[in-house]
Amino acid sequence: MVGAGYWGPNLARNFRSSGAWELAAVCDLDLARAVALAEGGALATDDLADVLDRADVDVVAIATPAHTHQVIAEAALRAGKHVLVEKPLAHTRAAGESMVRLAAEHDLVLMADHTYCYTPAVLAIRDMVAAGDLGEILFVDSVRINLGLVQPDVDVFWDLAPHDLSILDFVLPGGLRPESVSAHGADPLGAGRSCVGYLALPLPGGAMAHVHVNWLSPTKIRRMVVGGTRRTLVWDDLNPQQRLSVYDRGVDLTQQSVDAVDRTTSQISYRLGDTWAPALPEHEPLRAMITELADSIHARRDPRTGGAAGLRVLGVLEAASASLAVGGAPVPVGERTLESV
Repeated sequence: MVGAGYWGPNLARNFRSSGAWELAAVCDLDLARAVALAEGGALATDDLADVLDRADVDVVAIATPAHTHQVIAEAALRAGKHVLVEKPLAHTRAAGESMVRLAAEHDLVLMADHTYCYTPAVLAIRDMVAAGDLGEILFVDSVRINLGLVQPDVDVFWDLAPHDLSILDFVLPGGLRPESVSAHGADPLGAGRSCVGYLALPLPGGAMAHVHVNWLSPTKIRRMVVGGTRRTLVWDDLNPQQRLSVYDRGVDLTQQSVDAVDRTTSQISYRLGDTWAPALPEHEPLRAMITELADSIHARRDPRTGGAAGLRVLGVLEAASASLAVGGAPVPVGERTLESV
């Protein structure tokens, strides 16, 4: 475990309590934090070489600031270790691509810790979309706002949006492949970076995804609406009694002509059906994530949230930064990333 700060202890707790893993070492520049986390005989060190030189270390889990991910991950891969990386995969798309290439060259697993993709609710959304229960996806609207910590090194897009983008990549057929990205941000505090942000992502087939992230809201909202031609799904992550609601409601077009071009002359009808809440199993998302890591290593396959998923998220984040720099104009997502994954 590299990084014993905010997220490292959560990962360490799950590694330690899982029968599939043994926590062998904890590394942090603050040795006292490493010592506090390294229970049960695990090595505590402030030197990464102490970890990479150990023959009994199979995987290095990285929970450090994003700008350090590439250096640590590539050192671990060169040492023959599989790697798990906290979101985002890297601080730039180019860095992420270098990590993915190196993992492939050494035939090692590189996995992005997109934790939300292993929650019961998101797994259920993925299954419903894949089964066609919602029909063709028409729109996605996601809100992730709270009175949060203004980060010193990244804006609100790079801090909060990776969660929503990784979920979209996980549930949408074919992954997250927007045609372009439009980003609008505001810095009303004068912090030097966007504290409030909106992303517009046109999707293949005419659908649209919209993501709102905000560090300044006094209320905390974690909600995603996925609208399809058959049904609409609402995920409210802060409502433990009813996280998912499915609405058999929507808008139908009754064609007056067999010519699809004549859609503008269609009659609009509104469908008002039932609403229900699917039952969800209970499990620890981090436990499911590290189980997937173990399974992918044993089966010698890519994990569900592998390096390719991390690259698709990075491609959108970089396009968002580029859009911000030109006043919110649409910026194409790098074709090199889309082709490579």
